[in-house]
Amino acid sequence: DTFVPKPLFATNVLDEFREAFREKNRALVDGKADLKGRHILLAEDVAINAEIMVMVLSMREMQVDLAENGRIAVEKFSAQPEGYYSAILMDMRMPEMDGLEATRAIRASGREDAETIPIIALTANAFDEDVQRSMQAGLNAHLSKPVEPEALFETLESLIRD
Repeated sequence: DTFVPKPLFATNVLDEFREAFREKNRALVDGKADLKGRHILLAEDVAINAEIMVMVLSMREMQVDLAENGRIAVEKFSAQPEGYYSAILMDMRMPEMDGLEATRAIRASGREDAETIPIIALTANAFDEDVQRSMQAGLNAHLSKPVEPEALFETLESLIRD
């Protein structure tokens, strides 16, 4: 997105196109995924936390499906076609099925994308043993709450692959 003031001059418009191509090429060279339009599955049982995360993700124009617990997250993942979700943000402490169990269930589902989809832990537990348990369950990254938007975006950009 950009802004070009009126009256329009060909040189200004061409300069904006050049800058847009530079930005696009920079993203390709950096190996970062474009987050715009990506479908993200968010497993979060606390309504206010979910609302904040949806707002943060919408800053980069991502589409968010909310699951109120781990069981629902597994069901929503399974209900969509392979490759529909670009990543899963998984709260670790939820009712019915916690984030570790949900991650194990998704990874063991037998779907091809279940093995490769980035699953990122969102938790207040930032101790080494918590991170280790997350990685053993098949999570790709571990972010501590409250999540810093830039850390979240950098993590998603580095883990999502086309």
